[in-house]
Amino acid sequence: MTGLFGGAFDPPHNGHVALVEGAVARFRLGRVVVLVSERPAHRPVVAPAEARLKLAEAAFPDCDVELDPHPRTIDLLRARDFGNALLLVGADQFKDFLAWKEPEAVLEHVRLGVATRPGFPHETLEPVLAALPDPARVAFFEIEPVPVSGTMIRARCARGESLAGLVPPAVEGLIGELGLYRGE
Repeated sequence: MTGLFGGAFDPPHNGHVALVEGAVARFRLGRVVVLVSERPAHRPVVAPAEARLKLAEAAFPDCDVELDPHPRTIDLLRARDFGNALLLVGADQFKDFLAWKEPEAVLEHVRLGVATRPGFPHETLEPVLAALPDPARVAFFEIEPVPVSGTMIRARCARGESLAGLVPPAVEGLIGELGLYRGE
């Protein structure tokens, strides 16, 4: 089975890495494709797409990392056939899944692997699951919480602070080398 993990990755951080590692262990994924959104529809990005692609390649050295030109997930899934695939998302993304473009169509193409964490209120996800035509297309898996966000990392970069423990060392090195997030 192939895992698909998409995002802006502005920048990729240890929370992203933990999600992929947890999914590989839980679902015995043979392959993971990390899809760096060229123009994310859900949020503005700071770093250019090519820089975010390089950062993702550094963060996920054992995965296939690609630039995704489609702003919406369903558009990518209609353009590409990933076979028996599991789309990996965090519980926070799943909470808003019904607001995605054509969520039912997404589930016709892939199953969802939703990462939760200890202490996350599962009852906030139940209404989303109940609204889906085939809730069996969603599988939950638990990961340890990693308290980090792209916003936090960009702010630390702007202040010249260390990113140790927040991003993989290769990502920290590339951020410095490329001079990213200094002016935020």
